[in-house]
Amino acid sequence: MRKQEIEHIMTRMLDSHGNVSDLNITVGKPFQVESDGVLYPVDLDPSFKALTPFQTEVFALNLLNQDRRLTEILLREGSCDLSYQLPGKARFRVNIFAQKSNYSIVLRKLETKIPTCRELKLPGAFYKMAEEKNGLILATGATGTGKSTSLAALLNEINEKDSIHIITLEDPIEYEHPHKKATFNQREMGVNFDTFANGLRAALRQAPKLMMVGEMRDRETVEIALNAAETGHLVLSTLHTVDAGQTINRLLGMFQTEEENQIRIRLADTMRWIVSQRLLPKEGGGRVAAFEVMGTSLRVKDSILHGESEGKTFYEIIEAGQAFGMTTFDQYIIQLYEQGLVSEKTALIYSSRKAMVARGIDRIKAKRGEKTTDIEDLEVDLDYQKTQGRGN
Repeated sequence: MRKQEIEHIMTRMLDSHGNVSDLNITVGKPFQVESDGVLYPVDLDPSFKALTPFQTEVFALNLLNQDRRLTEILLREGSCDLSYQLPGKARFRVNIFAQKSNYSIVLRKLETKIPTCRELKLPGAFYKMAEEKNGLILATGATGTGKSTSLAALLNEINEKDSIHIITLEDPIEYEHPHKKATFNQREMGVNFDTFANGLRAALRQAPKLMMVGEMRDRETVEIALNAAETGHLVLSTLHTVDAGQTINRLLGMFQTEEENQIRIRLADTMRWIVSQRLLPKEGGGRVAAFEVMGTSLRVKDSILHGESEGKTFYEIIEAGQAFGMTTFDQYIIQLYEQGLVSEKTALIYSSRKAMVARGIDRIKAKRGEKTTDIEDLEVDLDYQKTQGRGN
């Protein structure tokens, strides 16, 4: 396969279904696309019923385009990341990785239009985040849950109203932000810097007011980000954690036990917001995002400093903090159910505490006049007391 054939196949894959988010190229399977969270095979002429190791390797080499650095990383580490532009069609974030003795490729389609908070229907807390001037804001969740998209919308909100210098460190660059009120400098790992830690360290000398770091991957990056937040910068980043509580624990776990107290103090002083995301199947097709949002408060700071305890878990603090823009996944999922965006089954599957969501759903059903149980023909046993009296 030559480059022209590769790009023709990619174009056909993109056009094969609506809402294509990923192209999947795996040995033993046909070319596949992911649409609304489901993988579908793609019909091509000639057809590829099962890709061979040679075909996937040739595909990968075309994407690498003789880049020596990326080839060395792939051979040494078993995977590499890059960006790829399909002219006139789309940009992709590409991961090539070894599995068994073969190569597989996943291409994530990157949107060219910068999303807005309003278009994405993000929680109101995002507008408060755009007002922050320093500290840490973290977006967390599994891969593919929309963390980068939410941060892009937040950066766009800031870009619309603040004349500041913004530096982003990405792997690779996903959204290309235009200069509006803010001045953007976007740097790509492997092209403009070698590691997030080194890129972040250099950014401190480039006079930004806001820095966006693609991912907090190691202790060194976290430490420099904390330094930046403590010296008056606003730092945005992502982590692969499921909720706010696990995010704090993951950050603490990157340091030695004897450093824990100091890191707790630094996190309590610098943490502004933690937003966790999950994507749920939407009624009628597609997907809808659910959020957990934790802002800073005296109770949050106390739990970061001294750890969670009974009655002082992050979940309970967030649950009680709705007036301050906080929300748990469960509270948000109940709202999605009430709006008819997700089914009862989906709401329960994706909840953090099923009993809490079940009670919320029952309240909504009762308000609508719907049945809250499948148990029927319940009656009070009026003879029970009489029988008991005779038995005594």
